[in-house]
Amino acid sequence: MSGLPDDASLYQQAPCGLLVTDSAGLILRINATMCRWLGVSQAALVNRVKIQDRLPVGARIFYQTHCLPILLVQGSVGQLQMEVRDSAGQRMPVLVNIVRRTVDGKIFDEWSVQAMNERRSYERELLAARKTAEQALDARLDAEAQLRSLNEELSDADRRKDEFLATLSHELRNPLAPMRGAVEVLKLAPARPERESQLLDIFDRQLRHLTHLVDDLMEVSRITQNRMELRREPVALAEIVRSAVEDVDTMMRAAAHTLTVDIDAPNAVVDADPTRLVQVLVNLLTNACKYTPRGGLISISLRVEGEAALIAVRDNGIGLPEHALGTIFGMFSQLEPALRRSKGGLGIGLALVRGIVALHGGTVEAWSAGEGVGSTFTVRLPLAPVQGMPDAEPDAQDTVAPTSVLVVDDNVDAAEMLAMFLHMSGCTAQTVHTANAALSLLDTFRPQVALLDIGLPDLTGYELARRIRALPGGDSMLLIAATGWGQASDRQLAFEAGFDHHLTKPIDFDRLRALLAEPKRPI
Repeated sequence: MSGLPDDASLYQQAPCGLLVTDSAGLILRINATMCRWLGVSQAALVNRVKIQDRLPVGARIFYQTHCLPILLVQGSVGQLQMEVRDSAGQRMPVLVNIVRRTVDGKIFDEWSVQAMNERRSYERELLAARKTAEQALDARLDAEAQLRSLNEELSDADRRKDEFLATLSHELRNPLAPMRGAVEVLKLAPARPERESQLLDIFDRQLRHLTHLVDDLMEVSRITQNRMELRREPVALAEIVRSAVEDVDTMMRAAAHTLTVDIDAPNAVVDADPTRLVQVLVNLLTNACKYTPRGGLISISLRVEGEAALIAVRDNGIGLPEHALGTIFGMFSQLEPALRRSKGGLGIGLALVRGIVALHGGTVEAWSAGEGVGSTFTVRLPLAPVQGMPDAEPDAQDTVAPTSVLVVDDNVDAAEMLAMFLHMSGCTAQTVHTANAALSLLDTFRPQVALLDIGLPDLTGYELARRIRALPGGDSMLLIAATGWGQASDRQLAFEAGFDHHLTKPIDFDRLRALLAEPKRPI
């Protein structure tokens, strides 16, 4: 092939020294590379010098005593480390391979000589490259180990944060319970002066707001721990919208906002947890109320688009900057530092909205033309396969017949407020604060209903329920669990222990009235 060196050039300029000697070591042929290393011309070497003459004394002896006998027996010698002397007498380390051949009855030794200084340089480069690669690998492994450790620390911190939020929300329910009880008792009192009624309304509103915050803490911790369970059923979205609007009515009026409701799809039905959906809309409406200047315009609409229902909450409030649209649903997301905000908030409401909507297979989006021009939040939910709801039975007013009730709660204030509410509702109530005190009282007092806290100091409410069921007549008692823990697993534990109902603190007194109005177990 044109452009390639010929055989003679390949031989002469080979990257190693090549030579041929006779059996006595006389150099018969040698290439230019070897001559250059030795600093001697070919004419001065060929047929004039024996190869052993270019070896130091030690190498010459080794050649005579080891190489030649091996060549005689094996016909080759490989990977010999030797030294040769150049024309200036300097020694050069070399690696030698020798092959003995017989041609036309004559013996020839073919030598291949590799300069060790080049090989050592190459080996040094290889070792340096290997060391660099090993250092890089060690650094990568260290970085990965640090990253794993950091991830574990972050996961542990995140887990402890979720556990703290769950515990905090549970503990906050304990003081909320007697406060809610006190408000309900005051509401049952006869007519009072207008000033007192105004103060009671303020206290009631703020207590509901605080309860709402605690509920959000509890729910968001459940979502982050993948422990939220939905209680799905066919739900008419128009009723959900109306319920949410009713819940925020007092707040809207206090802020002098105009809230309009536009239900374009009154018969839209979704398979959902109605309580959670109300929570979603209340959060969105609360945000709209909070971040719209006094006397603003807020609307909520319901329509159907394809196979989905769309609920949109619009306001003409402070709006959203473009950079916030992608992060507004993040946990603890705030538009500005807490110290500069006048409206407060934990920054978890929209994260909770997104989590609940996602559990329903839906999406939520935020849109705003910019700061100061309002915003729109749109919830999209898949419609149920079958549309239409069964006719609802007319609501019956819950009336509480005279009932004897045992209240067991180690929170003295909560127990007393609950007992006061029951007395004012026409019931007979007695309170104790430990499980053993309850069991002792049951020797003389046989109530129709028992309201039991779960976290008692001596026995759990579950164990107390089991022991009550084992007492004579205990099977007929209506047992209601009252606790700060409201997970589905907590309800299941309550039912397995023998409870008929499970209420989460602070107790919804309307719900309690409904339970007390239900037919009792036969006595």
